[in-house]
Amino acid sequence: MPHVREHTLDGTRGPVAVREWPHPAPRYLALVVHGYGEHAGRYDGLAAVLTGHGAAVYGPDHVGHGRSAGERVVIEDFEDVVTDVHRAADLARAAHPGLPLVLVGHSMGGLIAARYAQRYGVELSALILSGPVIGDWALPGRLLALPEIPDTPVSPAALSRDPAVGAAYAADPLVWHGPMKRPTLEAFARTLETVARSGDVGALPLLWLHGDDDRLVPLPGSRTGVARLAGGRATERIFPGARHEVFHETDKEEVFGEVLRFLDRTLPG
Repeated sequence: MPHVREHTLDGTRGPVAVREWPHPAPRYLALVVHGYGEHAGRYDGLAAVLTGHGAAVYGPDHVGHGRSAGERVVIEDFEDVVTDVHRAADLARAAHPGLPLVLVGHSMGGLIAARYAQRYGVELSALILSGPVIGDWALPGRLLALPEIPDTPVSPAALSRDPAVGAAYAADPLVWHGPMKRPTLEAFARTLETVARSGDVGALPLLWLHGDDDRLVPLPGSRTGVARLAGGRATERIFPGARHEVFHETDKEEVFGEVLRFLDRTLPG
């Protein structure tokens, strides 16, 4: 497991825990934006690949997630989460000034990363979205129409074809294993609309990764959002048979290879 450091930032709604996977002499910075119900610590594998490629890697736990403050999985306003992620980027830049910054967002983190790129895209050198909640995602509207949110947690089997991934997820005490909460669903619906109407990211290089058997965030809905966000300029890589977490899939080495080739084409030097 890679060496890690822990930081705590003053977030918009309380203390935010930030995980750092350091590099002794990095040539770029990578900021990992995790998904719903999980935490940055689940990205050790991706961080090892990126540090091996020359990055110092940082990952905040969002409000209500992981080791950060807040009622579990309650996000009332994703704009606040974007601000918290920006503070984590400031932490990274203060330690390593002048380096290119790459933003990697998975699932809900893809929505946060997309909005970050709309607000702070001039500070980014590249954007990578994995199974992003962006575009047409029917789940919030479907659940909000019910009088009560059903107690249906994320199925570990939906994450990866590797059963060890689901087992580790199910046993992780920092992962939320309960139902979604109404304020978070309402915030999802608002932010999907905000991203849809807030324009594209211009010439910012964007890599979109998705499994074609993703049942949590179906591929067609994401495609609509990515096309709009990238202005038709995204590099896409769809993985046959892969489920929601391509960084934890049985063909993850192929996924990591796509990421590194994209960064080699994109980053200076």
